[in-house]
Amino acid sequence: VQLQASGGGLVQAGGSLRLSCAASGRTFSSYVRGWFRQAPGKEREFVGAISWSGGSTYYADSVKGRFTISRDNAKNTVYLQMNSLKPEDTAVYYCAAGGLYGSRLYEYDYWGQGTLVTVSS
Repeated sequence: VQLQASGGGLVQAGGSLRLSCAASGRTFSSYVRGWFRQAPGKEREFVGAISWSGGSTYYADSVKGRFTISRDNAKNTVYLQMNSLKPEDTAVYYCAAGGLYGSRLYEYDYWGQGTLVTVSS
């Protein structure tokens, strides 16, 4: 079972990136999918989550209105569209899958390896 995050890179402030998280080894269509991030020297923090159907999403206040999560269950993939990026969005971004629609790390059972997003000022 593997979650593979991709799409990170270097972008200027105000720019956009789209991260993808592809799952393999099992289907995650009935799982909540989440995104977290960890900046250097800081704890991993919740970014957003999407329900198993894709009908419900919620976000951390710091990214609300700028980031959008979507999913394609046929492709076993979840996406994080990041717009109006700020230098403080610089972090390693992790995707996760779990059974609870929550914002806590322990609510997610499967984790990807992370992809680095760097936003320059």
